[in-house]
Amino acid sequence: MAPGTDKKINIKLVSSLSHDPWFNLAVEEYLFDSAEDDTVILYLWQNQNTVVIGKSQNAWKECRVTELESDGGRLARRSSGGGAVYQDLGNMCYTFITSSGLYDLEKHLSVIIGAVKRCGIDAHFTGRNDIVTADGRKFSGNAFRFVKDTGLMHGTLLLDTDSSKMARYLNVSKAKMQAKGVDSVRSRVVNLCELNPDISPSLMAQALKESFRDIYGAWQCEYTFSEDSAPAAVRPLYDKYSSWEWRLGETPEFNSSFESRFSWGGIEVFMTAEKGIIGNIEIYTDAMDASLADILKSSLQGCRLSYEDIDRCVRSAVALLAAGGKMIADPREAAEDIISCFASVL
Repeated sequence: MAPGTDKKINIKLVSSLSHDPWFNLAVEEYLFDSAEDDTVILYLWQNQNTVVIGKSQNAWKECRVTELESDGGRLARRSSGGGAVYQDLGNMCYTFITSSGLYDLEKHLSVIIGAVKRCGIDAHFTGRNDIVTADGRKFSGNAFRFVKDTGLMHGTLLLDTDSSKMARYLNVSKAKMQAKGVDSVRSRVVNLCELNPDISPSLMAQALKESFRDIYGAWQCEYTFSEDSAPAAVRPLYDKYSSWEWRLGETPEFNSSFESRFSWGGIEVFMTAEKGIIGNIEIYTDAMDASLADILKSSLQGCRLSYEDIDRCVRSAVALLAAGGKMIADPREAAEDIISCFASVL
């Protein structure tokens, strides 16, 4: 029974052993969808080398997607709003899921702030969704989702996150994008290990559990999820979160323009993309190959905004032009240059 109430509630503690963001988000949605009446769940999880964007964000505007994936990282899109975050094993993720009118933002925040104070650090909630240190530096951000009587609040705790990767992958491309998505709010951030060198994920997880117990009472159920033992209902959710259609195809409409100059000439591109698909595209070039712009435009319209698909379309277009004996520039060199130009926005 929760302190200060006479209503019996079902309190659950859930942890994930996986560091795969698509699996962890799938488990989160499974817990959300299957939440029973009068239930409060605390779910703890960690992702490795991941950028997670909000449901309504433009993936290419918020993240250097190609660079992240070429380094073995993963892009994930969550079901809540808010901005883009970088997560690694120096970061702790938490989720509160409640049903039947039990959602209480103040209580949820009290659990987080209480856990941080157990680690010897003073903190408070501020602004739109942030938790900050006494001197105002951000170490936690939160996002929210509500469906009927079920509420979700989830967030992150910066413990010892690689700040160089955070800056590298979250840097906005230099391409000129005017997006209809929601920009991430850039804030001064701090790793909690700078304030307490003894902080670790295991220490913070224990502090969160103890603070959760203090606020809500002892949990009746404790579950640990792994990829080998997850319920069958998690699999289709994993397929959703790992899919190109969800991660990138959900990107709102945006316009992009970029240009580059190479030994064979310059190229300038103006395009509109929606749901991750190139729509209108205009290409201008002073290359000696007069048909280059037209054949590139024809090949790229309707192409997915992925490095692999653009690589295939550009090489196909250049090969077609070369096969007709109309290619003045070296076909291989030209194709690689054009692909590198598009890669600047992917």
